[in-house]
Amino acid sequence: MAVRRYGFVAGLGALVLALDQVSKVWVLGALSAARPAIEVTSFLNIVLVWNRGISFGLFNRESDWQPWFLVGLSLVIVAGLLVWLRTARGRWMTLAIALVAGGAIGNAVDRARLGAVVDFVDFHIGGRHFAAFNVADAAITCGVAVILAVSLFGGRKNAT
Repeated sequence: MAVRRYGFVAGLGALVLALDQVSKVWVLGALSAARPAIEVTSFLNIVLVWNRGISFGLFNRESDWQPWFLVGLSLVIVAGLLVWLRTARGRWMTLAIALVAGGAIGNAVDRARLGAVVDFVDFHIGGRHFAAFNVADAAITCGVAVILAVSLFGGRKNAT
C-alpha cells in the first residue's frame, strides 16, 4: 500500500511539475516588451512577473544566495512531506502531499534555472489586482487547503 501511495505522489507530482514548466515556457515565449500582457477575460490577464521571493512577493530582492537558499528550503520541505507520507493516512492527504510536493519542485526548478519564479496568472476585480501566481502556486495552495480541511474536518483517522 505504501508503495502505491509513493507511486501516486510521484506521478501526480510529476504531472504538476510538467504542467507548471510547460505553462512557464509558453508564457516566456508569448510575452515580450512589445506584448507585456494577454487579456483573457475582463478579470483575468496573462502577464510576466519575476518573483525572486516567496509567497506574495515577500523577500523579493535580488541576491546571489537567496535563490539557492529557497531551492534548498523547497527540497527540505519535499523531503519532509515524503517522510510524513509514511504515516499520513487517507487518499485526500496523499493527494495533498502530491500537489504540494509537485508545486514546490516546480518553483524550485525556476529558481535554480532562472534565479526567480515565473508568475503569470493575474486576477483583477474593479481595478484591484491580486498577486500573480502560476500552476505550481495553485497546486501548493490547493494541497495546503486539503491538508487543512482533512486536519480540521476529516476526523482522527485522516488527520494523522
